[in-house]
Amino acid sequence: MTSNTYALPGNKVTVTSRRDWFRSMVAGAYVFGPAYRRLMQATKSSDRHNLHEAERRWARTTESTLGLTIETTGLHHVDPSGAYVVLPLHEGFADLLAIQHLPLPMVYAAAEELFRWEYLGAYLRASAQPSVSRTNGPQAYRTLLRVGKAAAARGESLVVFPQGTVLGIETAFTGGAFRAAQHLDMPILPVVLTGSSAVWDYPFSTQIHFGRTVRMEILAPVPAHNAVSMAHELEAEMKDRAIDASPGPRRYVPERDGWWDDYRFEIDPRFPELKERVERRRASYGAVRRT
Repeated sequence: MTSNTYALPGNKVTVTSRRDWFRSMVAGAYVFGPAYRRLMQATKSSDRHNLHEAERRWARTTESTLGLTIETTGLHHVDPSGAYVVLPLHEGFADLLAIQHLPLPMVYAAAEELFRWEYLGAYLRASAQPSVSRTNGPQAYRTLLRVGKAAAARGESLVVFPQGTVLGIETAFTGGAFRAAQHLDMPILPVVLTGSSAVWDYPFSTQIHFGRTVRMEILAPVPAHNAVSMAHELEAEMKDRAIDASPGPRRYVPERDGWWDDYRFEIDPRFPELKERVERRRASYGAVRRT
C-alpha cells in the first residue's frame, strides 16, 4: 500500500484520499449493514417477487452511494412479462447494478469462485443462484438447462455472461448460453454494457472510483430458434456497439493485466493480433510446464 492509498477492510477495495476512505467506510457500513441484512432477510421468503424487489433496492442503494450514473437505452425491447436468456457483456461488478434496471425478475449464472466471497457468496447461496463451473463445460451447460427450465417456469429470466470473464472486450463468447436458449425455447436478450471497469476494475486494480457512468444498451431480442445460428453475428454486433460507445469498453492488455496462463478463456478471432500473441504465450507456457 503506497502512502496515498487507503485500504478498506478486506483489502479488496482501496481509495486514494482520506476523504474517500471515510466516505467509503460510511457507505459500506450501510450497504453491507442494514441494506444487506434486508436483502438477506428476503432470501428466507418463499415469495420470489419480494426477493427481486429487495435485490433492486439493494442495487439502487449501492448505485447511489457510489454516485453512479446508469445511462440506459433500448428498454422498449423488453417485455416485462417475458422470460429471456439475458446475455450481457461483462467487464466489472458494477454490471450487476446496471442489469437491475431491467424490468425483469432474474436469476444469475455465477462463477463458482464467487461463492467463496464473504458477503456476495452468502447471498448467492441463500438466494439459490446457480454455480457454474469455468473448467467443466458439459457440467456448466447442464446447469444452464436445469436452472433455465426452472426459471422459465417461474416467469424469471436467466442471466448468463457469455464471455465468462472481465478481462476485456476481446474475450470470445462461449456457445453454451446460445445452445441453452434454443433448447429451452427462450429468446436471447442482448445487453451491451460499458464503463463498469472504471468503477472498480477488480482483480486488476483494487481502487474504487465515485461518480462514474455505466452505459447499458438493450438490443432487440433474438428468437430462440435463431439463437445458435446468429451467435457469431450477435457477438460481433454487441462488441461493435461497445467499441463505439462512450464510455468505451475495457480492453485486455496482457502486459498490464497479466497473461492468466492457468485461466480458461479464448480471444475472439476478430482480434487476430492479440489472439496470436495469447496462443503463442500458451504454447511457450505449456512447453515450460512439460519440462
